[in-house]
Amino acid sequence: MKGLTGTVRRSVSSMALLSVLAGSASSARGYEEGPVGDAGTLAGVVRFAGTPPKPARLSVAKHPDVCGEPKESESLVLGADRGVKDAVVRIEGVARGKKNTGERVLDNSRCVFVPHVLAAMAGSRVRVRSSDPVVHQTRGVSGQETVFNLALPGRGQEVDITRRLAKPGVVRVTCEVHPHMSAWLVVHDSPYIATTDERGLFRIDGIPPGAYTVTLWHEGFPRRRAGADGRARYEEPRTATQAVTIDRGAMTTVEFELR
Repeated sequence: MKGLTGTVRRSVSSMALLSVLAGSASSARGYEEGPVGDAGTLAGVVRFAGTPPKPARLSVAKHPDVCGEPKESESLVLGADRGVKDAVVRIEGVARGKKNTGERVLDNSRCVFVPHVLAAMAGSRVRVRSSDPVVHQTRGVSGQETVFNLALPGRGQEVDITRRLAKPGVVRVTCEVHPHMSAWLVVHDSPYIATTDERGLFRIDGIPPGAYTVTLWHEGFPRRRAGADGRARYEEPRTATQAVTIDRGAMTTVEFELR
């Protein structure tokens, strides 16, 4: 596992660390909503180990009156006790469980995508919005496939992209007008997915008791030489997995290290 390690802490025993998985291959169409009796909880933290790379500064080439000064890359944001913000944790293989609730918004705000990493279940309502009085061209790509390419000509414009996120996967988001802008959409086959907060913490509730694989995803952070388009380049995203057992009405904790 390149750059990632992890441990699982349970009240009864430890589980072995599994091999890296690139992502979920199953479809959200197989997931069924239903009552979860004696549900368990998964909580944990992602921390950075070692010497973090120097944060990259991204030049703002257009609309400085709106976009402001050069931006600091959000590819690696560390909080208290080196907690890693915006890592994504998902539980694999949950076929039936809690209802998928809420909606997500990816906002273009002062020429920055907010949030930088958005996690959702396939089929969740997701909208792309602009809060800026300038044109944004928001483009999402999964592998070599363009998932969406949206013109947002001014403040208050928004587009529903729910139908375009119908299957699990990772979507890289950029703005075709402002090369410094980037974000990620991580789409899962169930609602059992979370992003870490400013302290590197996460929590997933309502889990049916059983044995599962937990996958950690992080976008990758060391800066590479900028490409011909002026966009910053980074290493490939990093993933790691652990095996966990969720007991009835109990909490299981997981720790990951990012290097």
